[in-house]
Amino acid sequence: MATPDHRLLAARKAVSEALAGHTEAVVAVSGGADSLALAACVAPLAARGDLQAKAVIVDHQLQPESEQVAARAAEQVRALGLPALVVRVEVGSEGGPAAAARTARLAALEDVAGPGTPILLAHTQDDQAETVLLGLGRGSGARSLWGMRPVDGRWLRPFLGLTRADTEHVCTVEGLDWWSDPHNQDSRFRRVRIRNEVLPLLEEVLGGGASGALARTAEHLFRDREALDAIAATSLTYDATQLELQPRAIRTRVLRLLALDAGAIPGELSAKHLSEMERLVTHWHGQLRVELPGHVSVKRVGNVLAFMRT
Repeated sequence: MATPDHRLLAARKAVSEALAGHTEAVVAVSGGADSLALAACVAPLAARGDLQAKAVIVDHQLQPESEQVAARAAEQVRALGLPALVVRVEVGSEGGPAAAARTARLAALEDVAGPGTPILLAHTQDDQAETVLLGLGRGSGARSLWGMRPVDGRWLRPFLGLTRADTEHVCTVEGLDWWSDPHNQDSRFRRVRIRNEVLPLLEEVLGGGASGALARTAEHLFRDREALDAIAATSLTYDATQLELQPRAIRTRVLRLLALDAGAIPGELSAKHLSEMERLVTHWHGQLRVELPGHVSVKRVGNVLAFMRT
């Protein structure tokens, strides 16, 4: 009797658990080891009739061989038994090359999936560790250290508990030939240097396990965030004197919730905005209103915070 391949079984189990209760899914495939392994783990579910699934390969047209890479990925996915669709996109320039490519890719995936269908992404524990380190380096607070979530609306990431070595192992077992993106060796990108220089050094200094430890840190911080957000949601008040009595972690969350409720744009509401709002509560000396993204402002009138459209 053949010895069970525990790494392959763990990957399949992670995918099966992520898709529990779903009857349809789209798998985002790049041709790299992570996404090909993901497709390989989805394929048995589709073959059993438990799931209607298809793979989408987004060709960003940013590299000379991108068309061939996409075609090869589609060929291998179809050999696994999954339908595969190649979508070519035009990548803009807003936010830099990586951000623009991500925006175009996610939009294409959502367009193909249609409303409500879950989309599987192949981010691994290594990707999570890189994300946490990038957030730590930017000094942008605990919110940036939560990393990626296994479930984020329709976006599912079943491989956050697996390493890149695990996905390469799955590909080897399944006979899949993965593509190595040259951009992943381009040291102009911070994430690449984190991956190729910082994380290996951490692993060496700490004797291994750094990626897993960083991923666990992200999970612990997210659980803390859930608890603090729940407390903040029951502490909503426009009364500055009451807000001043709250611990800062609760106060800033309440201010954020009030700002969002007034119409501030979530992705543009920064730590600087929250700090200026907090000064209306804790360091009040008659200052002018605070302008927030989304044509919203807030000022203090007596002991009350007044939000208004501008």
